[in-house]
Amino acid sequence: MSANLTRVLFLGCILTLGACSSLRGTDDDRFAYVEEPVEILYQNGARAIERRRYDEAILYFEEVERQHPYSAWARRAMLMTAYSQYLTNDYDQSIESIDRFLSIHPGNKDAAYAYYLKAMNYYERIRDVGRDQDITVKAMSSLEDVVRRYPDTEYARDAYLKLDLTRDHLAGKEMDIGRYYLKKDQHIAALNRFNSVVQNYPQTSHVPEALYRQVEAYIELGVAFEAQRQAALLAYNYPDSEWYGDAYKILERRGLTDLSKLNEWANPESARLGMAAPSSN
Repeated sequence: MSANLTRVLFLGCILTLGACSSLRGTDDDRFAYVEEPVEILYQNGARAIERRRYDEAILYFEEVERQHPYSAWARRAMLMTAYSQYLTNDYDQSIESIDRFLSIHPGNKDAAYAYYLKAMNYYERIRDVGRDQDITVKAMSSLEDVVRRYPDTEYARDAYLKLDLTRDHLAGKEMDIGRYYLKKDQHIAALNRFNSVVQNYPQTSHVPEALYRQVEAYIELGVAFEAQRQAALLAYNYPDSEWYGDAYKILERRGLTDLSKLNEWANPESARLGMAAPSSN
């Protein structure tokens, strides 16, 4: 999460107040608070964040809610608690705090930030493509939620950029599974995965390989026409791709580079042009 965006609410909520009071009656893990003015409690929490003492900040903001539950400060403190939990990598707890804020204050002016912070709690946990991608799916859904609800905000602009990575991860996972099926000679299962990449993640970097892998699978299944059709899509959309070069070699060895017999539901432009040999650079 970019430093500017993660600190927007934090910096916006810190007011220029008087000197902070200190914590009193501390023990090993918890603080015992005496009754404090809400401004002092809130500023102490903000100062704790500045000092990277996030667990301490959470306690201060929780105390704002406990001592002054009906104040405007309490609403701010709810989000600051969620933000502090995010900074401690306690993502599930942060999401829980955000959901509580949104259920109580759905129309609050900081709701856009709340939705964005929720998305970031998922985004920060995107794993490599070799692992389960449930968190990535949730990250994409939450980022799309920000873009849909608040399209003209800086949160939406940042979310839109981050969506590219989440889609790329999901496409990568599909490719990983598809390659596994291909190695096991489960060609239909592999084709389903590769086609999913082409159909659902067409702007990702995995599409050229997905088309090539479909050429491989269809050749193994003996479906020459479909192999040609996928190669034609490669030729038309990615003529300089190494994957097109590899696909061309596969078809060339089998005398399948003549696309003139492709019917109208093959790519008409690539069918008309024929499959040219890839340039050798």
